[in-house]
Amino acid sequence: MTYGAFSSRKRRDWITEFTSDLLLMDLYELSGGRLGVIAEEAEHHESPSSTMNRPTRDVSNFQRFSVATNESLQFQPCEGSTPSPTGADDGLDDDDVFKEGETEREIDKTRNLLQGKVAEMENFAGHLEEIFLTVEENFGRQEQNLEQHYNDVLQTLSQRYDERAATLEEEKKSKLEALYNQLLSCGQALDASKELIETAQEIYRSQDKRLFLKAVTPAIKRIEEFAKEETDLTLSTSLEFNTPPSDLSEVKTMMDSINVVPAPSAPVINPQMPNSASQTSLRVCWSLFSDDTVEYYELYYRPVLEDMPADSTCTPYVSKVKVKETHCTVTDLLPNAQYELWVTATNTTGISPASEKALYMTVPSPPTIKQRECSSCPEAAMIRWESGNANPVDSYTVELSKMGTDGTESGVTESIVAVPACQCLIQLQPGRRYLISVRAVNIGGPSDRSDVITVSTIGTFFHLLEDTAHPCLSISEDGFTMFYGDEELPISAMAFDDSTFTRCVAVLGDLIAVRCRHYWEVEVDDGTEFRIGVAFEDAERNSYLGANSSSWCMRHILTPTRHKYEFLHNGWSPDLRITVNPLRIGVALDYERGTLSFFNVDLEQHLHTFFHCHFQNYVYPCFSLDNTGALTVHNSIEAPEYAFI
Repeated sequence: MTYGAFSSRKRRDWITEFTSDLLLMDLYELSGGRLGVIAEEAEHHESPSSTMNRPTRDVSNFQRFSVATNESLQFQPCEGSTPSPTGADDGLDDDDVFKEGETEREIDKTRNLLQGKVAEMENFAGHLEEIFLTVEENFGRQEQNLEQHYNDVLQTLSQRYDERAATLEEEKKSKLEALYNQLLSCGQALDASKELIETAQEIYRSQDKRLFLKAVTPAIKRIEEFAKEETDLTLSTSLEFNTPPSDLSEVKTMMDSINVVPAPSAPVINPQMPNSASQTSLRVCWSLFSDDTVEYYELYYRPVLEDMPADSTCTPYVSKVKVKETHCTVTDLLPNAQYELWVTATNTTGISPASEKALYMTVPSPPTIKQRECSSCPEAAMIRWESGNANPVDSYTVELSKMGTDGTESGVTESIVAVPACQCLIQLQPGRRYLISVRAVNIGGPSDRSDVITVSTIGTFFHLLEDTAHPCLSISEDGFTMFYGDEELPISAMAFDDSTFTRCVAVLGDLIAVRCRHYWEVEVDDGTEFRIGVAFEDAERNSYLGANSSSWCMRHILTPTRHKYEFLHNGWSPDLRITVNPLRIGVALDYERGTLSFFNVDLEQHLHTFFHCHFQNYVYPCFSLDNTGALTVHNSIEAPEYAFI
């Protein structure tokens, strides 16, 4: 029977019939024989007349189930049974006998079980289909090989026959030529003998004595010389033909090789396909010439260590997997690692040459989001992460989903793909909370997602940038509080670089670079001299805040008589007096209007606004302490209504 006779429809009908019977058995087992109980109780509830008039139904005909491979499980009433309009058999008490909810759960459970079994059988049938095709292909190749072998044998025998026939013809010609030459020699001897006899007879009959004496002496000499000649009367050649044994070793070898398939040629390993790997596994595929017969393949692989010296003798260990298909999944690998793979094919004759080596990569490890370096505002968020992989990755994918008001995660996940670097600016909706994660992507596929962080767009959120802090400043572990201690460090003990403040004991905040409205608050002590404001990223590090054109600030100075406040830009401040010392200061930055405002949060009091600030570049929050003390930044706060009036 060919594979074509075993059609997909017949296979599906066989599966349907088998699973229908199996479902009836499983349902009966799951219900613990309850169908029998139902039938018995139904008989007790019926009247005698109805029992006599209604034919008895077999439990096995209670219901018929049909399963289609591409459809969900269906339930159909069996022929000959009339379903009750209420969904129960005649005379059955639904409350006592057939619990609808429990039965539905049992049916769902049985349906799920059957669907799993159908899926398994479909997979097995697909595997059988592949085997059928493989058998047919192998048969075709064997048939071609057999025909080719027999043709070769016949051709070789024909060549041997032609060679032997030509040899016999040459030997026959040689024998005939030798016999012919010998026959000519015999004829010449007979002619000479006949001539001598005739000459002797003429001399004998001669009557002239004188002539007789004159002729007899030469004749006698000739006869004596002829008599001395030896005539070879043996055959010059044998009558038998030389028949050496035929060398049919090549034919025998060819006959023996009819049942031996040739060794396969080198397989061709395919390039890595996208999404063909996981963090610890690779799916490898290869191909083979169609006229080769293979019993099994051996896949070899080893990691590629880029930092290994070229002359190193410590080469990575080569692992091997033996499979029968032209594909294989290699497991227990390193994440984001490059592997060198090659494959050989083997049959009863021998092993093929190895294929050319191919490079595959496993999926990267999940990135690590650097939460201390992430910032946000009501319209966007800046997410930064580190790869965590020794080998470079192709790109990153940022995934985000909204959180509901009840704190649950939305089922919809948005993805930002093909991010080339380890940071991404994401446009968001204001007043929301988001769950954000990152995946690393290479040719093998995407990694598992990183740890999820929560980002709020209720207000502006940032940390203090420690790499810009003056050496005398200390930053708290959470990145929101700065300290200026009593102990003075000598200049020689201070480590400065191009980004740190040198003259002003200050630090910048990592404000997101988005031109919108930003608001944050600063908690201060009554006895601390400070400067609070904004500055360009390239603001002079050896100058005080507000003393140049690249910074704006609010300054608090302690005098013997009062608290003095200045609002400085380019070294100039308006003459203002604040009667109530603010202990929590609100800062409102509006890029669109070009304003920077300060407020006493406790009193909801406006202190001062810098107008017409031409922020051609992005500015960063800046904080400075002129004496010992501390400042604490409070952000991710919704801006009050009065902040941007």
